[in-house]
Amino acid sequence: MSQTKAYAAPSASAALTATSIPRRQPSERDVKIDILFCGVCHSDLHTVRDEWHSIMPTTYPCVPGHEIVGRVTQVGTGVTGYKTGDLVGVGCLVDSDHSCPSCQAHVEQFCPDATFTYNSPDKHGTAPVTYGGYAENIVVDERFVLKVPTNLDLAGVAPLLCAGITTWSPLRRWGEIKDKKVGVVGLGGLGHMGVKFAKALGAKVTVFTTSPNKKDDALRLGADAVILSKNAAEMKAQAGSFDFILDTIAADHDINAYLGMLTLDGKLTLVGAPEKPLSISSFALLFGRKSLSGSLIGGIKETQEMLDFCGRHNIIAEVEVIPMQKINEAYARLLKSDVKYRFSIDMATLKG
Repeated sequence: MSQTKAYAAPSASAALTATSIPRRQPSERDVKIDILFCGVCHSDLHTVRDEWHSIMPTTYPCVPGHEIVGRVTQVGTGVTGYKTGDLVGVGCLVDSDHSCPSCQAHVEQFCPDATFTYNSPDKHGTAPVTYGGYAENIVVDERFVLKVPTNLDLAGVAPLLCAGITTWSPLRRWGEIKDKKVGVVGLGGLGHMGVKFAKALGAKVTVFTTSPNKKDDALRLGADAVILSKNAAEMKAQAGSFDFILDTIAADHDINAYLGMLTLDGKLTLVGAPEKPLSISSFALLFGRKSLSGSLIGGIKETQEMLDFCGRHNIIAEVEVIPMQKINEAYARLLKSDVKYRFSIDMATLKG
């Protein structure tokens, strides 16, 4: 076991501060990674503040971070897929039981014994819970390590490990979207990735937003059209015309208005997680035989497919790079949606 520098929250009401945490020595199948960049996800903030206590109570100290890009510095004797010097990524998962139906179907995120990158019971006994990527390094089972394309800007790659796969997975699972009419609700950390992916996959992409000042940016990111959702006339003109809608909004909103945008057999998938339950009209689903579903990140296999696609199409997240020491300021700005579109921490600043 060794000690590594990190930033942790000691309680739900305290700021994140510099600390030292234990990391296990690499075992036979482990890969040790020197972390270069770590994205900042809104779930980091929720977890640090224990806002999901009823579902996933937070154990302190909490070291967040599950959008990790780094370089391999050591491998176990049984590791076959990686070598020292490789550029790699780690997302929201670091282990599972490897044998359940979900694992066999390559959707490890639904494994009943899945180990999340932080705030999950640590099976290795290194600490009470797993510690995430706001740290100098991390040790991960090679089965949960991902190959990172070498042609991409690494700061922008980091958020792909959560925001990227969260939007990629439902778009790919829906089916062939080339030339289909696809809507993306919201243009934030998730929404901007949904726009990039849908466009690269050949869809005709429309962004729904409440903010008129986001129109130009939506078009710059690849949207073919922008609808102001507060404009009743614009919404009415597009009713019943969308094949698929990706809803990325994490705040309370009228989902029935977007169900009304779907065509016959159209589908709406939620990837945002509003705090309060959404009110859904059965008639909004019955008329048009529409479907409503949810999606949670993605399995390791499809995450690697997503990264490979990004490498071929030069897709990365739009990021603002920050030093580790500004993480509390970044959290405050995140609460105000004051970022375009993700923060990415330069972990070299932790070493100073």
